[in-house]
Amino acid sequence: MTELSGKVAIVTGAGRGLGRSMAAALVRAGAAVTVAARTGAELDTFVAEATAAGGQALACPTDVTDEAAVEQMVRSTMETFGRVDILVNNSGIVASTPLLDQPAAEWDRVVSTNLRGTYLATRAAGRHLVAQGSGKVINVASNFALQGVANHAAYSASKAGVIAFTRSMAIEWARSGVQVNAIAPGYFATPLNAALREDAEATAKVVRAIPARRMGQPEELEPWLLLLAGSASDFMTGEVIVIDGGQSVR
Repeated sequence: MTELSGKVAIVTGAGRGLGRSMAAALVRAGAAVTVAARTGAELDTFVAEATAAGGQALACPTDVTDEAAVEQMVRSTMETFGRVDILVNNSGIVASTPLLDQPAAEWDRVVSTNLRGTYLATRAAGRHLVAQGSGKVINVASNFALQGVANHAAYSASKAGVIAFTRSMAIEWARSGVQVNAIAPGYFATPLNAALREDAEATAKVVRAIPARRMGQPEELEPWLLLLAGSASDFMTGEVIVIDGGQSVR
């Protein structure tokens, strides 16, 4: 029920970290994958590796805050693969700034990337999903959306918005055969937090807040991604799967 041969997926924020890991998992499961991010060189490397392993992938440099660019991302996918079945909205940025010191431009950049980008990509791909009467939208939220985190108001608010958006679209598209769910990861060892992990004291502080006493590994998201991308989740929509080692339960 997680076999994806013949399916076509789009993964945003796929240049590195969790996005790249999820895109690779979809390719291994048999899907053709459009990988999107602002960094074209990383996407080209992914396509070369996927092709060498016998998979199908398309690089599509995209700024998810740009409406025209997002529409072109979906259009290129349709032109290359003829359809779209799965959308993974993973593009996101973090800002760690006390609210009283946070420039409005930084707030806008975080919210625009994390929330507007999810809206634009879902709308663009959703036209095709609804028209064909089937599809999966998987939004990447965060456990920060479920708890108070100092100095992360913009990030937490944007990811909470992603969860609310997920639930609204799940209801809106339920009768169209399209399931919309979210994954809310906690701390995972990715390039996004490489600087933090190089600081032993900072890493120890983070790990102490996680009941499992460790960060997650990107491959630990893969089973949940494939569940939501495959037919096993056909009667599941509007849900949020939290994968954070128990951090949000504290």
